[in-house]
Amino acid sequence: MTAPLALVCPLCRLPLERPPKTWRCASGHSFDVAREGYVNLLPVQHKNSLDPGDSAESLAARRDFLGAGHYAPLRQAVLRLLAPLQPDRLLDLGCGEGWYTSAFPQVAAEVVGLDIAKPAIQLAAKRFKAITWLVGSGASLPVADGALDAISCLFTQLHVAEMHRALRHGGHVLVVTPAPTHLWSLRAGLFDEVRAHEPDKFLAGFEAQFEVLGREEVRAPLQLTQTTLKQLLAMTPYVWKARPEKRLALEQSDHFETEAAFSLLLFKKR
Repeated sequence: MTAPLALVCPLCRLPLERPPKTWRCASGHSFDVAREGYVNLLPVQHKNSLDPGDSAESLAARRDFLGAGHYAPLRQAVLRLLAPLQPDRLLDLGCGEGWYTSAFPQVAAEVVGLDIAKPAIQLAAKRFKAITWLVGSGASLPVADGALDAISCLFTQLHVAEMHRALRHGGHVLVVTPAPTHLWSLRAGLFDEVRAHEPDKFLAGFEAQFEVLGREEVRAPLQLTQTTLKQLLAMTPYVWKARPEKRLALEQSDHFETEAAFSLLLFKKR
């Protein structure tokens, strides 16, 4: 049987013991297991704001929208790419409310979901019990050197050097990011000028420490009601840059068609 993932104290980086109620390191730092089942490993000095991460409104919209299966083709594609890797220890970085993460026990022996937003981890831990849920920072992962077999990063900030440290030799990173035409008609309704997303911009950051094993695009046509359109708007970052009157005009639509397009890039640690 494979040993559990080696986690470390976010304050002193010593190994964490994980008894059921309170996790501890040899320096005496302790972290309580919340009643929902998650552990907060985000020291206040690692926060970039009082409440970092997605808002409660965005998380609720994302939970409902994803739970309805609108992005199911993407989750299936991610599972298909991860399955042949047969990772013992998989970290889903920036896991949000956990909809994608909840499927990963199908392909990995141990799954850890980590997000900087405490409300996101609270939602995830309430619903999905077979996963270790952590509040933490991707810039300083509470994971021992070389402890992970794979890391998934779906629409989250990429800390390449830190992922390289935490992965074993030959470990993998799967990055999912918007493809050039992702939600094009939605963005055209929000902005006077629409620019294509640039998934290739991530390649340069990986090339020194990782090799590219593969890449593909996944598309999902969307037929949206007024309710699901409002959910999609609430969970995307676009609306915070758009003029309020444009968002309001879109939200009046009884039926709206667009297409989600995702770029999946698989990397292997050199």
